[in-house]
Amino acid sequence: MSPAVPRPYRPRPDWAAIETVCLDMDGTVLDLRFDNQFWLEALPRRWGAAHGIEPGEAIRRLRARFDAKRGTLEWYCIDHWSDELDFDIAALKREMRDSIRWLPGAERFLEAVRARGKRLLLTTNAHPISLDVKDRQAGLSKQFDELVSSHEFGVPKEDAQFWAMLADTHGVDPATTLFVDDSTAVLHAAREAAVREIYQVLRPDSTLPAREPLAGIASIDALADLVD
Repeated sequence: MSPAVPRPYRPRPDWAAIETVCLDMDGTVLDLRFDNQFWLEALPRRWGAAHGIEPGEAIRRLRARFDAKRGTLEWYCIDHWSDELDFDIAALKREMRDSIRWLPGAERFLEAVRARGKRLLLTTNAHPISLDVKDRQAGLSKQFDELVSSHEFGVPKEDAQFWAMLADTHGVDPATTLFVDDSTAVLHAAREAAVREIYQVLRPDSTLPAREPLAGIASIDALADLVD
């Protein structure tokens, strides 16, 4: 008999101690499949076609350029990549907007959090243009009290200073906050900033296998695990 696969570390939130719930957008409430398709497949193909570059070579070139900016605010910046690539990225996002989807159980989780009377913030690294496209398609602003982009602060969520700025400008106290994200670097920054409860999403892209859980950080397959 093969050994049992250990379940991820997923304690229930101490809801009585939580005032604010901060959720990442892509890979936490919205299916990361859209972004994976956009940045790794659709954009390289369309950019390559516009510049006379074969699809395989276009993918290779763009992945190298994206990786060089990973973890910086520019990595998420539509304006930066539109200028860098001489390509209208916003237009392509709007063209593909019908592929934007909620992750399974996300809307049910938001309803449960609102029923508990907690404040709900969407906290994302997405550029305001991307945030607007997804808000219009998915109705995010109807589900959250505030939509907050890290571009407002000039630092990505990978920087622990994000939380200090969020506290100063939006009154979010890390000591009474529950935070959910799928990014390893972002989760570590939240832990450095002493956010009270932190959860890693293991299935940010509904079409891919679950990721490995991080040591010392609670993990869930999806948001609904926190209320089921």
